[in-house]
Amino acid sequence: MTVSFLSGNVHFVRDLVRRLFQRPVGELSDLPEIIVRPIGVVRNAVGEPQPPGFDWSAVKSRILVRPELADSLLGLETYSHVKVLFWPHLVPADVIGSKHRLHPRDDPENPLQGILATRSQIRFNPILVTAVPLLSVRGNAVGVRGLDAVNGTPVLDIKPLMAEFLPRGPVRQPAWSRELMRDYWRTT
Repeated sequence: MTVSFLSGNVHFVRDLVRRLFQRPVGELSDLPEIIVRPIGVVRNAVGEPQPPGFDWSAVKSRILVRPELADSLLGLETYSHVKVLFWPHLVPADVIGSKHRLHPRDDPENPLQGILATRSQIRFNPILVTAVPLLSVRGNAVGVRGLDAVNGTPVLDIKPLMAEFLPRGPVRQPAWSRELMRDYWRTT
């Protein structure tokens, strides 16, 4: 009788754990695979990833949009800034999504963070976004300054920066991140 009682408890506990930690059916099980084709490529003088402290603010880049998409740039020149969405193509495939938590910049002095609470390039879908001043639009070439992407980086999208889509009210972020980013956008 003891054996069947223990056996029953084991099954009860196993079923309880399954119910408590089970993902709701259909909520995430049907996520489609997404295929994204770059709209263009970054061209600049920065040929390889740069160490922390590199001054990106002075880097001028041209984003060459695929020629068949050039007409989609109509009107972009009327904006002062754009957001550029790009893919860090030099991050090895086996590194992408390899960590759920890390110390930003691999510095143990920085607090351990979930990858989605950082701007790390090794995230699960490493789509990076930077808002930059727009310098020019000529044909299929978009000139920008301060884009923190190396030469050859695939560009996924370009969006005009509109004041109405900026945060309303104060932006909250941890003190360690302000310190970390203090000199990222130096003005030369």
